[in-house]
Amino acid sequence: MANTLRPVRRTALLASAAALLGLVGACGSESSTSTAPRPTQAPRTTTPDPGAATGAATTPAATAAPSDTAGSASASARTDGRCRTGELRAEVGRVDPGAGQRNFPIVLTNTSDRTCTVRGYPGAAFVDASGGQLGPDPVRAPSSPGTVTLAPGKSAWAGLSFSSPQISGARTATPAALLVTPPDEHDPIRVAWTAGEVPVGGDESSVKVTALEPGTGP
Repeated sequence: MANTLRPVRRTALLASAAALLGLVGACGSESSTSTAPRPTQAPRTTTPDPGAATGAATTPAATAAPSDTAGSASASARTDGRCRTGELRAEVGRVDPGAGQRNFPIVLTNTSDRTCTVRGYPGAAFVDASGGQLGPDPVRAPSSPGTVTLAPGKSAWAGLSFSSPQISGARTATPAALLVTPPDEHDPIRVAWTAGEVPVGGDESSVKVTALEPGTGP
Protein backbone atom coordinates (compact mmCIF):
# COMPACT_ATOMS: atom_id res chain seq x y z
CA MET A 1 0.00 0.00 0.00
CA ALA A 2 2.83 2.36 0.86
CA ASN A 3 4.54 1.55 -2.37
CA THR A 4 1.38 2.39 -4.30
CA LEU A 5 0.96 5.88 -2.77
CA ARG A 6 4.54 6.96 -3.37
CA PRO A 7 4.32 7.13 -7.21
CA VAL A 8 1.01 9.04 -7.00
CA ARG A 9 2.47 11.62 -4.62
CA ARG A 10 5.50 12.06 -6.87
CA THR A 11 3.29 12.56 -9.86
CA ALA A 12 1.28 15.21 -7.98
CA LEU A 13 4.40 17.06 -6.97
CA LEU A 14 5.69 17.04 -10.50
CA ALA A 15 2.37 18.42 -11.74
CA SER A 16 2.41 21.21 -9.14
CA ALA A 17 5.97 22.10 -10.03
CA ALA A 18 5.11 22.27 -13.75
CA ALA A 19 2.10 24.48 -13.01
CA LEU A 20 4.23 26.79 -10.89
CA LEU A 21 6.84 27.05 -13.61
CA GLY A 22 4.12 27.86 -16.16
CA LEU A 23 2.75 30.61 -13.94
CA VAL A 24 6.19 32.12 -13.46
CA GLY A 25 6.81 31.94 -17.17
CA ALA A 26 3.52 33.67 -17.86
CA CYS A 27 4.33 36.44 -15.40
CA GLY A 28 7.75 36.87 -16.93
CA SER A 29 6.27 37.09 -20.39
CA GLU A 30 3.70 39.72 -19.27
CA SER A 31 6.40 41.75 -17.53
CA SER A 32 8.57 41.57 -20.62
CA THR A 33 5.71 42.70 -22.80
CA SER A 34 4.74 45.63 -20.59
CA THR A 35 8.28 46.99 -20.38
CA ALA A 36 9.11 46.65 -24.07
CA PRO A 37 9.39 50.05 -25.89
CA ARG A 38 6.40 51.03 -27.97
CA PRO A 39 6.92 51.25 -31.70
CA THR A 40 7.52 54.77 -33.02
CA GLN A 41 4.47 56.18 -34.80
CA ALA A 42 4.92 57.24 -38.40
CA PRO A 43 4.88 61.07 -38.80
CA ARG A 44 1.55 62.53 -39.86
CA THR A 45 1.45 63.99 -43.32
CA THR A 46 -0.86 66.91 -44.17
CA THR A 47 -1.85 68.27 -47.54
CA PRO A 48 -0.27 71.74 -47.91
CA ASP A 49 -2.54 74.75 -48.44
CA PRO A 50 -2.04 75.81 -52.09
CA GLY A 51 -2.63 79.41 -51.14
CA ALA A 52 -0.06 79.35 -48.36
CA ALA A 53 2.52 77.53 -50.51
CA THR A 54 2.31 79.97 -53.37
CA GLY A 55 1.48 83.11 -51.47
CA ALA A 56 -1.71 83.49 -53.51
CA ALA A 57 -4.77 85.07 -51.95
CA THR A 58 -7.34 82.57 -50.79
CA THR A 59 -10.24 85.01 -50.65
CA PRO A 60 -12.95 84.63 -53.29
CA ALA A 61 -12.52 86.50 -56.55
CA ALA A 62 -15.60 88.53 -55.70
CA THR A 63 -13.68 90.30 -52.95
CA ALA A 64 -11.15 91.75 -55.40
CA ALA A 65 -11.42 95.48 -56.02
CA PRO A 66 -13.56 96.15 -59.12
CA SER A 67 -12.22 98.19 -61.99
CA ASP A 68 -12.95 101.90 -61.72
CA THR A 69 -15.03 102.28 -64.88
CA ALA A 70 -16.44 105.63 -63.84
CA GLY A 71 -12.97 106.91 -63.02
CA SER A 72 -11.68 105.79 -66.45
CA ALA A 73 -14.55 107.53 -68.19
CA SER A 74 -14.03 110.76 -66.28
CA ALA A 75 -10.28 110.59 -66.97
CA SER A 76 -10.82 110.26 -70.71
CA ALA A 77 -13.15 113.32 -70.62
CA ARG A 78 -10.87 115.60 -68.60
CA THR A 79 -9.53 118.84 -70.01
CA ASP A 80 -6.00 118.34 -71.27
CA GLY A 81 -4.62 121.85 -71.93
CA ARG A 82 -5.21 124.42 -74.62
CA CYS A 83 -6.22 123.59 -78.16
CA ARG A 84 -3.39 123.62 -80.69
CA THR A 85 -3.68 125.01 -84.19
CA GLY A 86 -3.44 121.53 -85.72
CA GLU A 87 -6.43 120.37 -83.64
CA LEU A 88 -8.80 123.08 -84.86
CA ARG A 89 -10.76 123.89 -87.98
CA ALA A 90 -11.55 127.55 -88.72
CA GLU A 91 -14.54 128.85 -90.67
CA VAL A 92 -16.16 132.20 -91.36
CA GLY A 93 -19.94 132.15 -91.00
CA ARG A 94 -22.58 134.09 -92.90
CA VAL A 95 -22.64 137.85 -92.74
CA ASP A 96 -25.08 139.43 -90.31
CA PRO A 97 -25.68 142.98 -91.62
CA GLY A 98 -27.18 145.67 -89.47
CA ALA A 99 -27.06 149.45 -88.91
CA GLY A 100 -24.22 150.00 -91.36
CA GLN A 101 -22.21 147.15 -89.87
CA ARG A 102 -21.07 143.89 -91.35
CA ASN A 103 -20.69 141.13 -88.78
CA PHE A 104 -19.21 137.65 -89.26
CA PRO A 105 -18.68 134.78 -86.81
CA ILE A 106 -15.23 133.24 -86.84
CA VAL A 107 -15.79 129.63 -85.73
CA LEU A 108 -13.12 127.33 -84.30
CA THR A 109 -14.05 123.63 -84.06
CA ASN A 110 -12.13 120.97 -82.15
CA THR A 111 -11.24 118.23 -84.65
CA SER A 112 -9.04 116.22 -82.26
CA ASP A 113 -10.00 113.22 -80.09
CA ARG A 114 -9.30 115.02 -76.82
CA THR A 115 -10.96 117.80 -74.86
CA CYS A 116 -9.05 121.09 -74.92
CA THR A 117 -9.63 124.76 -74.17
CA VAL A 118 -9.49 128.15 -75.84
CA ARG A 119 -9.45 131.47 -74.04
CA GLY A 120 -9.36 135.06 -75.22
CA TYR A 121 -9.17 136.58 -78.67
CA PRO A 122 -8.21 134.84 -81.91
CA GLY A 123 -5.77 136.56 -84.21
CA ALA A 124 -7.14 137.67 -87.57
CA ALA A 125 -5.54 139.17 -90.68
CA PHE A 126 -6.79 139.72 -94.22
CA VAL A 127 -4.30 138.71 -96.92
CA ASP A 128 -4.14 138.88 -100.68
CA ALA A 129 -3.48 135.98 -103.04
CA SER A 130 0.29 136.21 -102.48
CA GLY A 131 -0.10 136.19 -98.70
CA GLY A 132 0.54 139.89 -98.13
CA GLN A 133 -1.49 141.44 -95.32
CA LEU A 134 -4.17 143.93 -96.23
CA GLY A 135 -4.68 146.66 -93.65
CA PRO A 136 -3.81 146.59 -89.95
CA ASP A 137 -4.64 143.87 -87.49
CA PRO A 138 -8.21 143.96 -86.16
CA VAL A 139 -8.78 145.83 -82.90
CA ARG A 140 -9.93 143.83 -79.88
CA ALA A 141 -13.42 144.83 -78.81
CA PRO A 142 -13.90 145.32 -75.05
CA SER A 143 -15.16 142.09 -73.47
CA SER A 144 -14.54 139.69 -70.58
CA PRO A 145 -12.69 136.67 -71.96
CA GLY A 146 -13.43 133.31 -70.38
CA THR A 147 -12.09 129.79 -70.83
CA VAL A 148 -14.13 127.77 -73.33
CA THR A 149 -13.84 123.99 -73.02
CA LEU A 150 -14.15 122.17 -76.33
CA ALA A 151 -14.93 118.48 -76.34
CA PRO A 152 -14.18 116.73 -79.65
CA GLY A 153 -16.46 118.21 -82.34
CA LYS A 154 -17.48 121.26 -80.28
CA SER A 155 -16.98 124.87 -81.35
CA ALA A 156 -16.28 128.37 -80.10
CA TRP A 157 -16.82 131.60 -81.98
CA ALA A 158 -15.63 135.21 -82.03
CA GLY A 159 -17.26 138.14 -83.81
CA LEU A 160 -15.50 139.93 -86.66
CA SER A 161 -17.11 143.25 -87.61
CA PHE A 162 -16.46 146.45 -89.54
CA SER A 163 -18.42 149.38 -90.85
CA SER A 164 -19.80 149.06 -94.36
CA PRO A 165 -17.22 150.68 -96.69
CA GLN A 166 -20.02 152.34 -98.70
CA ILE A 167 -21.05 154.25 -95.58
CA SER A 168 -17.67 154.86 -93.94
CA GLY A 169 -15.88 155.88 -97.13
CA ALA A 170 -12.84 153.86 -96.09
CA ARG A 171 -10.29 152.65 -98.57
CA THR A 172 -11.03 149.03 -99.37
CA ALA A 173 -9.53 145.85 -100.79
CA THR A 174 -10.88 142.39 -101.54
CA PRO A 175 -8.93 139.77 -99.58
CA ALA A 176 -8.20 136.27 -100.85
CA ALA A 177 -8.23 134.82 -97.35
CA LEU A 178 -8.51 135.49 -93.66
CA LEU A 179 -5.74 134.11 -91.48
CA VAL A 180 -7.14 132.97 -88.12
CA THR A 181 -4.71 132.24 -85.28
CA PRO A 182 -6.08 130.42 -82.20
CA PRO A 183 -5.33 132.08 -78.83
CA ASP A 184 -1.77 131.55 -77.56
CA GLU A 185 -0.75 129.88 -80.82
CA HIS A 186 1.63 131.10 -83.53
CA ASP A 187 0.52 129.17 -86.60
CA PRO A 188 -2.58 130.54 -88.37
CA ILE A 189 -5.34 128.71 -90.21
CA ARG A 190 -6.06 130.02 -93.70
CA VAL A 191 -9.75 130.49 -94.49
CA ALA A 192 -10.92 131.52 -97.95
CA TRP A 193 -12.64 134.93 -97.92
CA THR A 194 -15.70 135.17 -100.16
CA ALA A 195 -17.55 138.13 -98.59
CA GLY A 196 -16.19 140.90 -100.80
CA GLU A 197 -14.31 144.07 -99.97
CA VAL A 198 -13.17 145.11 -96.51
CA PRO A 199 -11.81 148.39 -95.13
CA VAL A 200 -8.00 148.54 -95.15
CA GLY A 201 -7.31 152.21 -94.37
CA GLY A 202 -8.20 155.82 -94.91
CA ASP A 203 -10.83 156.00 -92.19
CA GLU A 204 -10.95 155.93 -88.41
CA SER A 205 -13.29 152.97 -88.44
CA SER A 206 -11.48 149.63 -88.25
CA VAL A 207 -12.06 145.92 -88.19
CA LYS A 208 -12.85 144.61 -84.71
CA VAL A 209 -12.80 141.15 -83.17
CA THR A 210 -14.43 139.89 -79.96
CA ALA A 211 -13.32 137.23 -77.47
CA LEU A 212 -14.25 133.61 -78.02
CA GLU A 213 -17.38 132.13 -76.48
CA PRO A 214 -19.11 128.75 -76.79
CA GLY A 215 -21.12 127.89 -79.89
CA THR A 216 -21.06 128.76 -83.56
CA GLY A 217 -22.45 132.27 -83.52
CA PRO A 218 -25.38 134.47 -82.50
